[in-house]
Amino acid sequence: MYQYAEAASRWRPTTAPWFRVVTAGLARELVENATLAETTASIAFYCSIVAFNRGPGSQLIVDEPIRAELFSVERLEQHARSLAESQQLSGRRGRLRLISRRLDENGEVLLSAYQELSKAIREEALLTPAAEWLVDNFHLVESQLSEIRENLPPSYYRELPKLEDGHLAGYPRVYGIAWAYVAHLDSRFDAEALQRFVTSYQEVEHLTIGELWAIPITLRLVLVENLRRMVETIMRARRLRRQAEDIADGLLGINGDRDQARSALQRYGPDELPQPFAVQLLQRLRDHDPETTPGLAWLLRRIEAEGKTPEEVVNETHRRQAATNLSVRNVVTSLRHIDLFDWAAFVEGVSLVDHTLAAESSYREMSFATRDRYRHAIEELSKGSGVPELEVTRATLALSAVQLTDRRQRDPGFYLLGEGRQALEDQIGFRPDVGLVLSRLARRHPSTLYLGAVALISGLALAWPLLTTTTWWPWGVVLACLALIPASDIGVVVVNRMIAALTRPEELPSLALADGPTPELRTLVAIPAILSRPEQVEQLVERLEVHYLANPDGELHFALVTDWRDAETPELADDSELLAVAARGVARLNRRHGHGPDGVDRFLLFHRRRVFNAGEDRYMGWERKRGKLHELNRVLRGATDTSFIPGESPAPRSVRYVIALDADSRLPPGAANQLVATIAHPLNRARVDEPLGRVTEGYGVLQPRVTA
Repeated sequence: MYQYAEAASRWRPTTAPWFRVVTAGLARELVENATLAETTASIAFYCSIVAFNRGPGSQLIVDEPIRAELFSVERLEQHARSLAESQQLSGRRGRLRLISRRLDENGEVLLSAYQELSKAIREEALLTPAAEWLVDNFHLVESQLSEIRENLPPSYYRELPKLEDGHLAGYPRVYGIAWAYVAHLDSRFDAEALQRFVTSYQEVEHLTIGELWAIPITLRLVLVENLRRMVETIMRARRLRRQAEDIADGLLGINGDRDQARSALQRYGPDELPQPFAVQLLQRLRDHDPETTPGLAWLLRRIEAEGKTPEEVVNETHRRQAATNLSVRNVVTSLRHIDLFDWAAFVEGVSLVDHTLAAESSYREMSFATRDRYRHAIEELSKGSGVPELEVTRATLALSAVQLTDRRQRDPGFYLLGEGRQALEDQIGFRPDVGLVLSRLARRHPSTLYLGAVALISGLALAWPLLTTTTWWPWGVVLACLALIPASDIGVVVVNRMIAALTRPEELPSLALADGPTPELRTLVAIPAILSRPEQVEQLVERLEVHYLANPDGELHFALVTDWRDAETPELADDSELLAVAARGVARLNRRHGHGPDGVDRFLLFHRRRVFNAGEDRYMGWERKRGKLHELNRVLRGATDTSFIPGESPAPRSVRYVIALDADSRLPPGAANQLVATIAHPLNRARVDEPLGRVTEGYGVLQPRVTA
């Protein structure tokens, strides 16, 4: 529909040196590229840098800016649907060279232009607004180029569906979508228009999850490409204006020979004069008499032969310059907005997979990392089975819908990440690759694989000294026995390093809990401690407040769970004072920070009396730290026969989880919410086997990573 690569039609053979370079490049493309479509695209790109060697009138052939008719949002939606109907996909994988090489060329062109324009500024030359925009914001362009190179791995690029024909044949389909969007909005980034454009496109053709995530980097690619084209136009116009200045100086006898200037004019062939050249020359000569200024008469005749008037040429040139100024400004502004835009929310807003999962499950309640794991699993299943991602999603939801009572199996993650994965793979015909088969084999038989690998490497390490021994008895046996221990150490070290290099930990799925734990997930943060002196008690209260300030959201309560220090008698003289200091500190926190959402104190104190321990012949808190947590659990479940001293405030109702912290531990901001969100996820919730008396599915205890 739109022919953006017009340079190819202007290519003409010659024997100039540049022609040998271009033809050599094209020959290399024909050998390296696998498809004719890719070679055609390369021809268009090579033609965009061809120069006609015609003396002073030489012109740089540059691609036209990526600019088409400006569309309203409604018209853009219509165009998205027509674009989806017209694009044909190729069955072959594209090559990253088509984009990476062009990206490198763009960087070189923009850097060269920046250096030339910076030099012009130092020489106090006048620049167009577009050129000033480039100079002022070149640091942004450089950062975008670096980010594109870092975030466009070849493996990811190869997986994207490619276009079969058109001026972007061999390039990803999403590249064509971004091209059309940039062209019809004049490089202006409009988040709402982009969302409606992509949504309308998917009414005809579904985009893969990988394509949706590729939209940000593809937009950057196209915007940089467009900036390069406009900069080439700017630099070409600047050189043409300088040529016009030199010729005008010669014609006017200011600096140069008039005959040489006339000869330079005659070198311009019968083709249409470049407008920047004509306008600049016209402005320099317009105040002179055409009869006494031969160059002006020649220029007026040329303009008249083209069917135009001088005013029309000037107006058209100024209009094009204004359009270029606006487009360059739009590119720079769009690159800034793209960096600040929330692309995760955008992708989830237009993804049909996300919409399908959210409509029939609790998918939206999960954290972004968990939703991303679900999407990656769907991508993997789709690639391995040849079934579209949307169909894989529907098959997953169909399996989970059968489970009416089991909440764990009703979650799509049970079939995407958990034990139900095999059933889903069988249903869609998934074929795992060799790496996945080996990984699953290792997970099924970890002990056998680990010990076997250690034995194999230890045997290889042991074989080397034994092969150097000529006498096996008795010295060979003695040497083997002595070398067995270091050889086994070598085997263990090597296998452990291999495991660390080849495997990576997987983050447990979790809920979002944007506002903290809900009433159904009410949590108590408990600090078991021993009251020893007033200063230490005040430190415990302060630490409790710090934990709250780092985790203030949702249904979180904070408690000191304390004992007195061990003693020879049931009571000591300072017991009451220590307990009173702790009680006053907790009450002070409640007054300062208010009560919990249900009216119960947010800060609590649970203190136990001493009981006699016959084994140690002392009075002490029962079972010390383990006993405090055990009895706290019983109190939260309604028990009244514990060793806790009744307090003024009752324990909060319906506490679901307890986070136990040492007195010297720190709870980072948001960590409590993250722990609750993880253990509350349907795949992690504990299921207790009553006859066995233990957790058989999910987790009863989560041990977070602890760092010094």
